[in-house]
Amino acid sequence: MKNPRIFKTPFNSVYPLYVKKAENKGRTKAEVDQIILWLTGYDEEGLKRQLDSDINIEDFFENAPEMNPNASLITGSICGYRVEEIEDKMMQKIRYLDKLIDELAKGKSMEKILRKS
Repeated sequence: MKNPRIFKTPFNSVYPLYVKKAENKGRTKAEVDQIILWLTGYDEEGLKRQLDSDINIEDFFENAPEMNPNASLITGSICGYRVEEIEDKMMQKIRYLDKLIDELAKGKSMEKILRKS
């Protein structure tokens, strides 16, 4: 898979799905934002700018200030793939975020989601 369709999907069209998934399980938009900020290094204003634009998911991650060094601690399966074994680095970043949102929806504490000791 050279350039999956997900790469060109606007980030602002996927973001509401993350929020809805979290809210359906009693979690909050603020927690979704906290996860995204932790993972990507965006600040609140930077995330807002990205959401106000039509930036696609690939560019959202490419333009991220700095992926969290603890992202490599994210393990487990998402969509039938082990995130730590995904070879395409862009797809891995996307699946990291998917995995963190899944953990949020499953009721994990923010401390565990954000890989704090």
